[in-house]
Amino acid sequence: MGAGADLAGTTVLVAGAAAAARRAVRRYRAAGAAVRTVGSPAEYHSVLLGRVVLVALVEDGEPGWERLVADCRTCTVLLVREPAAAPGGRVTLVGGGPGPEDLLTGRALSALREADVVLYDRLGPHRELERLTGGAELVDVGKRPGHHAVPQDEIERLLVRAALEGHHVVRLKGGDPFVFGRGGEEVAACVRAGVEVSVVPGVTSAVSVPAAAGIPVTHRGVSHLFTVVSGHAPLTDAEHRHLAGLGGTIVVLMGVGTLPQLVAGLSGAGMDTTTPVAVVERGWSDSQRTTVSDLAGVVTDAAAARCTSPAVLVIGDVVRQAHGGRCAEPLAGIIRAAGGA
Repeated sequence: MGAGADLAGTTVLVAGAAAAARRAVRRYRAAGAAVRTVGSPAEYHSVLLGRVVLVALVEDGEPGWERLVADCRTCTVLLVREPAAAPGGRVTLVGGGPGPEDLLTGRALSALREADVVLYDRLGPHRELERLTGGAELVDVGKRPGHHAVPQDEIERLLVRAALEGHHVVRLKGGDPFVFGRGGEEVAACVRAGVEVSVVPGVTSAVSVPAAAGIPVTHRGVSHLFTVVSGHAPLTDAEHRHLAGLGGTIVVLMGVGTLPQLVAGLSGAGMDTTTPVAVVERGWSDSQRTTVSDLAGVVTDAAAARCTSPAVLVIGDVVRQAHGGRCAEPLAGIIRAAGGA
């Protein structure tokens, strides 16, 4: 049965070992069915088929379910076979990419389908999670700039506790878990608790959001390296000097709030003030917008355009390569709406 099936008012019998059947039970309950369970062939008796509309037989590897199959034929009760749930007691960190569901990887989708509990952030693709997970418990730990509804140590505690209770826990993050996603901290917390943990990489916004605006982070003859920087807090003078002298492309995540300090620091460290700068807001969404300027004017232009988070800053000559080089001159004050294309 599809995850979107409406079974309100019906009775479904789920047959299979409890651990293997847990996802089927949850999915049918989410579809509105009254669920009855039988955990082994020895527990089954034909009276259980009374008033049952559907039998879901979980392929748990146990022999002896032939009698149930035969009784369904005799009683003309619909029987479907369900795959066994993956083993629980583990955590999977999943990179959700820059937002659209169709930029999730195949492995990410598989992990979500097998999840018992999903802890998700606001920048991950969370709007369709009920459909993607088929009834998993969904926990919003939504971090926003300057406001963490659930502190990081509490997120780690929730991950570990749910896994130790026997659940497969998916931690869904925007972008990639190991690019400013604190994924390393969560892996460490699981390891300390003896919980099995794995990582599904995601499409990082450091590359994909500039791409959504038509900006390559590297380009032959223009830039052969790029540096990814967190703009969450102002950089030090030494970091400004290092970035200014490194060359190539600078990509800043979460950098709108610290843009004035960044510009002042790079300019003071000797970066050419005519260096192109792009501010790509809400990448891959229907309201995506790109403000193009240069180092000398970007603070003023971003303020005039009322740029807000979430946004990715791109600093370097690659900005001129946007959409095949059509964004060459003039730079200052150009605002382009892209819509995720």
